[in-house]
Parts: sequence; C-alpha cells; structure tokens
Amino acid sequence: MKIPEYENYQEKKSHFDPAFPYNTYLCSIPQDFLSVPLHWHLEMEIIYIKKGSGMISIDLSSTLVSQGDIVFVAPGQLHGISQYHDETMEYENILFDLNMLITPNNDICSTDFLIPLRHSHMLAKNIYTPQDPNYAQIARCLNNADEICKTFPPAYQLAIKGCLFLVFYELFADWISQASVKKPYHSLDTLKAIIKYVENHYQERITIKKIAAFCDYSESHFMKYFKNAMGISFIEYLNDYRLMMASRMLLASDATILAISEEAGFKNLSYFNRIFKKRFRVTPSVYRTQLHAKI
Repeated sequence: MKIPEYENYQEKKSHFDPAFPYNTYLCSIPQDFLSVPLHWHLEMEIIYIKKGSGMISIDLSSTLVSQGDIVFVAPGQLHGISQYHDETMEYENILFDLNMLITPNNDICSTDFLIPLRHSHMLAKNIYTPQDPNYAQIARCLNNADEICKTFPPAYQLAIKGCLFLVFYELFADWISQASVKKPYHSLDTLKAIIKYVENHYQERITIKKIAAFCDYSESHFMKYFKNAMGISFIEYLNDYRLMMASRMLLASDATILAISEEAGFKNLSYFNRIFKKRFRVTPSVYRTQLHAKI
C-alpha cells in the first residue's frame, strides 16, 4: 500500500482557510508526536502549555516550559518541541498569518509594530509565565479566543482579531516599558535552508558531499558549521529526523517495516532496525504494537 505523506512542519500545505488565516491545534508530547523537530514557517505561532512540562527550543536555545506558560514564536524563527524526561506535555498550538492584522494603507499599528515583527524573525521576549505581571491579561485574551472558537458565532472573525490585537498590545507595551534591547540577530538562514532541505529530501540519499555543495561549503567546513550550530553531527541529525518520520508512519500506516524504512530514507533494513532500537529501546514492530495497544 502507499504510505501516507505526513505533515513535516515546514508546511507544504496551508494551515488554514486563506480567507481567515487562523487556526488552533491541540497536541500532546509524546502521545501525538515524540518530538517536533526544529522547523520554521511564515506564520506567527503561539504555544500555550495546558498540562505537564516539556522542552521548547527557539533559535537553538532550549527552555523548560510547564503548565500555563505561553510561548510566542515569530515568523521565520527556528523552533522545536521535545519531551522532558518521561513527562507528558499537552499544549494548544495557535497559528495565524500576521497579514490578517496588517492594513492595506499601512497605518501606525502596521508600520511601527506588526510589519517589523513579521520581518525581524525574533521577539524581545518569547516566553511568558504566570509570574509575569501582564500574563493574566495575555492568557485571558487567548482563553477568550478559545471560547469563541468552540461555537464560531456570527462575525466571530472580528472577535478573534480583537483578541489578537489585545495580545499584541500587552506584548509591545511590555517590551517598550522594559526598554527591551533586541539582541543582535545572527543569521540562521543557512541552517534554516539545511533543515528545509532535509524536510524535503529526507527520503532520498543525502551525502555530506551533496549537502555541503548545497550550502556552497567545503565538506570539512560544513561538518564543523553544523556541529557547532546544532551540537550533533549532520548524519546524527538526518538519522534522527528519519527515525522520527518512521515512528509516525509505524503508528499511522499498516505498511511493512521494510516499506516504512525505505520511505523514511533508510535503504538497509538491518541498519534501520539497529538504530531504531538504539533510539527507541525497542524494535520497530514492538514499537508499533505498544503504541496501538495504548490507543
């Protein structure tokens, strides 16, 4: 059978209706995904932790987040989510296009706040906890938006926009009042291009020579650059990404282990079985059986 294609977080499809580019998803780590690998997209993202704890990585900096914490990710920022020890984390993922709040005539709200945010790829502050003075108001706005989306009353789109504007008021007022100075932005464009390349080509044969040429680096320079940026070798990263995709396929597909290993980019079944067991502590077949038993 044909193995389904999976969403790989550098979206190839739209998150939402273009007429109103706003959507929410309820997710759980590790029930839904063992992890969400480093990725980026052009939408604004809010990650609202509902229960438990987990790790959030933003521009290669990892932070432990817990119930109630609210994480803001700017368009273009590298970010990922992973499990913290054996804990489960339930969270709401809110995605929307900043363009829905920007006026065609570029009023001051657009020119002074939203357009710079859309292009800066960073925020003065990414994570708000219940201890922050303006947290209650931010959480109230997001909770109100959630209530609206339970029934989608007439003209709900206006109410959602109102909630988002209030959230941004709290954010920008906080940054300005704290005289937040943005840290120098070190370009992550090359790393983002590598991550996108892996997402689009992980099923193919990817050698150090090929990916180094893609970056216009020598092989030695590429390996050093990637290890310094990510903390692991490129081959380790590639294998981990392929294993993550294979683990999703094992749960969502009844294809054979061989078919899944090949679809995930592994051309040698024994090698796939060996590194899968090293990563997940069980064989692929046992992993599939255990997950299905929990559903």
